Amino acid sequence: MAGHSKFKNIQHRKGAQDKKRSAQFSKLSREITVAAKMGMPDPDMNPRLRLAVNAAKAQSMPKDNIQRAIDKAAGGDAESYDEMRYEGYGPGGVAIIVEALTDNRNRTATNVRTAFSKNGGNLGASGAVSHGFDRMGLITYPISAGDADSVFEAALEAGAEDVESSEDEHSIWTAMDSLHEVAKALEATLGEAESAKLAWKPQVLVEVDEANAATLLKMIDALEDDDDVQTVWGNYDVSDEVMAKLG
Repeated sequence: MAGHSKFKNIQHRKGAQDKKRSAQFSKLSREITVAAKMGMPDPDMNPRLRLAVNAAKAQSMPKDNIQRAIDKAAGGDAESYDEMRYEGYGPGGVAIIVEALTDNRNRTATNVRTAFSKNGGNLGASGAVSHGFDRMGLITYPISAGDADSVFEAALEAGAEDVESSEDEHSIWTAMDSLHEVAKALEATLGEAESAKLAWKPQVLVEVDEANAATLLKMIDALEDDDDVQTVWGNYDVSDEVMAKLG
């Protein structure tokens, strides 16, 4: 998900998370297979695969499913997926970046364009909005990992660049190339992270009013429901008051 300390407020509104579990597993499997195919099929020797496996474990994906996804790449019978990035604007001028893994570029491009256009958005050219984001590593921990000060200390010690703590979670930002290193160091002090991945961090947030927020959330739902879409990032800031009104 997207902007700032509001990572969770849209996820928690979506109680459909459980219903989407099988779709989520399929997306996680796809990332594991692609990561294993691009490097060694051993998570300890392949940072991207390690992150993908950790993300799958955080979503309680069964070990058998994880191993199957790795074996699929090793067996050479895996479909070939292209990594695609789509950029555009949503309601209220919000900048949106969509990351996808697809075996059919035309299908994915059409679906993404439709999700934008049906919900008051416009799909732009590559690079249309990414200049307003920094490509960074993002490690998240549940609030139970510790108070804001102790997590900040641990993150600083591990080499992180920034920490944001909300009432739901701690978001730890790292330089893109030190994500794996920092995640490993934090594991020793804070335990296993909820997630660790490359992310797009908005440089400036756009506050979204109630009228635009409802359409924006519909657009993000439509994008996330697409099997090819892995992640949706944005520079939006939806206040708790607006979220409460939207239910």
